[in-house]
Amino acid sequence: MHRASASERIEKREAVHRVMCRYMELCDVPSVQFSAEELGSLFTADAVWEGVGHDYAQKFGRRQGRREIVGMLTAYLPPSSHFRGNVHLLGNEQIDVDGPAAQGRWVMQQLSRYEDESAELLVARITAECEVRDGTARISHFTTEKLFATRLDEAPRLLESNGKRM
Repeated sequence: MHRASASERIEKREAVHRVMCRYMELCDVPSVQFSAEELGSLFTADAVWEGVGHDYAQKFGRRQGRREIVGMLTAYLPPSSHFRGNVHLLGNEQIDVDGPAAQGRWVMQQLSRYEDESAELLVARITAECEVRDGTARISHFTTEKLFATRLDEAPRLLESNGKRM
């Protein structure tokens, strides 16, 4: 039985970090060099993507396989007019490595401006189980659970009332 060295564990954690950062970057709007094919390549062939908790289990449900996952995600991305602008920020990263498998946990902030000009801040808990082979991580099970949401439509007015102008 091969026990991973400290440097192997670090390399695997870095691979998981990279795949999650690229996933979030591809889901940003506008995205730099978006590719549905690349988005699909971030997942294992039989991956599961699911919303958990009351709000997201109902909103997103459970998707299995690259085609289903990419189909659901691209329904929110251009050319769909769902988002006018959207950015994802990951924090509180915790990644545990066990052989070729790794599991990560993050808190994600998502700042969105929608086509109708409304804006929102969401905070979600993200977990991802990944397979790591030859320095590349692929997501095998992704979950997202909404923790907090607030509208940001009033932000310009609130900033002006504090003596600041946008």
